[in-house]
Amino acid sequence: MTQTLAAENVTLEQLILLYGLELVDSEEFFREWQENLSELTNLEKQLLDQIKVGYLNLRNYPPLLENTVNTTVLSPLLFIGKFYLPPFHLKLEKSIEIETQDNQIIIKGRIDFLLLNQNFWVTVIESKQVAYSVEAGLDQILAYMLAAPQSQDVVFGMITSGGSFMFIKLLKSSPPRYATSDIFDVRNRGNELYSVLQILKHISQLPNQR
Repeated sequence: MTQTLAAENVTLEQLILLYGLELVDSEEFFREWQENLSELTNLEKQLLDQIKVGYLNLRNYPPLLENTVNTTVLSPLLFIGKFYLPPFHLKLEKSIEIETQDNQIIIKGRIDFLLLNQNFWVTVIESKQVAYSVEAGLDQILAYMLAAPQSQDVVFGMITSGGSFMFIKLLKSSPPRYATSDIFDVRNRGNELYSVLQILKHISQLPNQR
């Protein structure tokens, strides 16, 4: 009998048991978040500074829930990066499902933001309530990334709580392997949103370089 699991309830332990998912502990596996990043313009930096100030202001008036995170942090970030313009487009609340090889278990869920570039699944963005660490969304986003079209050998993702950001790379090999970036936090010195936007831009251009 086929068992159905909700993606939001899937654990890393289950993904490891069902799909043989492996964590790669090597900097060479995921260099895309560290190398060949373009410089930001002064205007982009000014706008990102405003997002940071706005976020810190909203933190004084909890609760800062998922919809507020999307409106005040994630949507402006995508706007500044021009991810609403061609060749990109967004699909909101997209349904996905993935089956195990023996078809005994199906994982189903919905993606908050699906960023597409010329039919490539570039970035899965899974926003979480600010009260939770981005680690809380890792299990779910990996389930979504495993459900990417089979034609894509490499899938990138990003999790954000509004105040923290983490990038993920998944190689759909046999077994599938993944690695994560450092965690970027708005409260750190300077403005780590600069790095977040630089990485987003770089990852979004990778399909065009293949």
